[in-house]
Amino acid sequence: MADLEHAMKTLVEFMQTHQQWAIPIVFAVAFAECVAILSWLVPATVFFTTFGAVAGASGLNLVPLALAASLGAGSGFWVSYWAGLFLGPRVHDYWPFTKNPELLDRGHAFFEKWGIASILIGHFFGPLRAVIAIVAGIVVMPFWAFQLANWAASFAWGFGLLYGVGRVSEFFAR
Repeated sequence: MADLEHAMKTLVEFMQTHQQWAIPIVFAVAFAECVAILSWLVPATVFFTTFGAVAGASGLNLVPLALAASLGAGSGFWVSYWAGLFLGPRVHDYWPFTKNPELLDRGHAFFEKWGIASILIGHFFGPLRAVIAIVAGIVVMPFWAFQLANWAASFAWGFGLLYGVGRVSEFFAR
């Protein structure tokens, strides 16, 4: 994990130097963070807090970056939802769920308890973020209910994490 965190910090430094790549990179990191399985491999919280702080302190326009994060997150959750719809219970037959079946079981229990709110909550908690959208697909959550919760949570997550941290850093940089 330390290597990934170092890679994310290196990526932030690259984005400072090559600002034209900031929006596509932010989108890609948010997308990977919100796709089931990839979510465990991408330390996006470290990336977004670091980049948000650097971007805010350096005066970059945070709105396009927060939009990119929001769109990437929503798209990643959407892909996970479709994977759950397509694979259904067969998701249990694929890594990492073959080695850790309790991940889906806990995600399913959380989904059953909280329903649509689990999609909103899931965006903000790493371990849950990795499974909640795929669980929504497995249980065939109604498409529009999922999308409404997904996009509301994605924009709250993207703007809260990147824009919020950036504005706080901008304030302290003055």
